[in-house]
Amino acid sequence: MNLHEYQGKEILASFGVRVQRGKVATTPAEAVAVAKQLTEETGTGWHVIKAQVHAGGRGKGGGVKLAKNLQEVEDIAGQIIGMDLVTPQTSAEGKRVHQVLIAEDVYYPGDSEPNEFYMSVLLNRATGRNMIMYSTEGGMDIETVAEETPDLIFTEEIDPALGLLGFQARRVAFNLGLSGMAFKEMTKFVSSLYKAYVSSDASLFEINPVLKTSDDKIMAVDAKVTLDENALFRHKDYAAMRDLREENPVEVEAREVGLNYVDLDGNVGCMVNGAGLAMATMDLIKMAGGEPANFLDVGGTADAKRVEEAFRLILKDDNVKAILINIFGGIVRCDRVAQGVVDAYKNMGDAIKVPIIVRLQGTNADIAKELIDSSGLDVQSAVEFQEAADKVQAVLA
Repeated sequence: MNLHEYQGKEILASFGVRVQRGKVATTPAEAVAVAKQLTEETGTGWHVIKAQVHAGGRGKGGGVKLAKNLQEVEDIAGQIIGMDLVTPQTSAEGKRVHQVLIAEDVYYPGDSEPNEFYMSVLLNRATGRNMIMYSTEGGMDIETVAEETPDLIFTEEIDPALGLLGFQARRVAFNLGLSGMAFKEMTKFVSSLYKAYVSSDASLFEINPVLKTSDDKIMAVDAKVTLDENALFRHKDYAAMRDLREENPVEVEAREVGLNYVDLDGNVGCMVNGAGLAMATMDLIKMAGGEPANFLDVGGTADAKRVEEAFRLILKDDNVKAILINIFGGIVRCDRVAQGVVDAYKNMGDAIKVPIIVRLQGTNADIAKELIDSSGLDVQSAVEFQEAADKVQAVLA
């Protein structure tokens, strides 16, 4: 589950991480009121207006701007709120901005020059350990840094039995070239950041940039946070942070009816039981010359109601030219799935306008094939993977 920047900063602050302070506004007038309040609390004279959407590169799309007075706060907030923000991480249509974060200016003059760093905490899947990835090249796309100057990216892996050790936090500060008060601040920052990551059951904390201010404070100026949905039952307060406006509406609808659905860009809809079989089915579709339009796992039950809901979700995508149903009859009998397909097809009437290929293998597969073949509906049955692939290829030709 992705969070907005302001929500990620709330979590960070609760674990003692210093963050750039700010408040959210949904209208230009509210933005001005928030800016006045922020000035009273922090003393900031300038304000940073940041679009709150689930996408990186907001500044490149015009979603992050500096306001030097209250009139500019109102004007810029009015420009950003309601805009369709297009960034390198959004579609061509962009994402609608519903709210902005009014943040304090932290690039104030002082005894030293401000420095920007990159830092993230995530799982290294190759080793099965959490790691801190960091670089002196903050404020830039980390992918560009990795490609052009990989020697400027450091990693610190954490032993799950020991946790983050003091010398590791100090090594991070040392590799970033810090000394004195900034060194001490960074070791504290790293320790608190890792504690926030583990305690919140996150799968990603990315701070870009981490700022060393002109008076040697270390703070998170941005926060990209992804939480593990499987652990949300332990964090009811975090679950309440979910912004459904930022998520694919079909995926939201699927979640509400208990289906595992991921929207893709292809032309063949998939309806499968089991994630492993679903991945194999997607490979099958590509081998047949098509592209999967979705990942849809109906789970262990596939009665008429559930199959109909799955059909309706798949058919919301106008790019779908065919539907492949690939079910292994282990937990659920094949004949029950076949009857569910037939009943759902009849219930939906003329709503289904694309060919359907059904491959059922397992318990009562022979009975299931007979049910499909004798239904009189425009549904083709298959037994083997290759047979299903050939039929997909034929309907796409």
